[in-house]
Amino acid sequence: MTDEATMKAAMQAYIDGFNRADAAGIADLYADDATVEDPVGSPPKKGKQEIAAFYEMAVATGAKLALAAPIRASHGDSAAMAFDVQLNMPEGRAVIRVIDVMTFDDQGRFTSMRAYWGKSDMQVLEAAAAG
Repeated sequence: MTDEATMKAAMQAYIDGFNRADAAGIADLYADDATVEDPVGSPPKKGKQEIAAFYEMAVATGAKLALAAPIRASHGDSAAMAFDVQLNMPEGRAVIRVIDVMTFDDQGRFTSMRAYWGKSDMQVLEAAAAG
């Protein structure tokens, strides 16, 4: 089983990779047969190819991630983190408040990621300038 320090380091690497727009680096944190469900309730992306394509699209938006609290480990094979996604939308500058839960394999790679956020967790902070 993956230890707490390894889980927390992998999740921090996820945040850091996203903020560097390193889609390939993020995909490398996943096991070959992993799944990503972002947001929970959407069709899961399955396998490295679909996961890599998802992150290529996600980082291309220019969004940045900022932890809202320390990364949390568990007594099992999962860890969670609360963070804010800061992005520009057609409506203006916005934030989405998210909790990601990852499960891990014995090599410390993500076997699944589930992102918990809903429409009410998205807030426009600054309206777009009328053009």
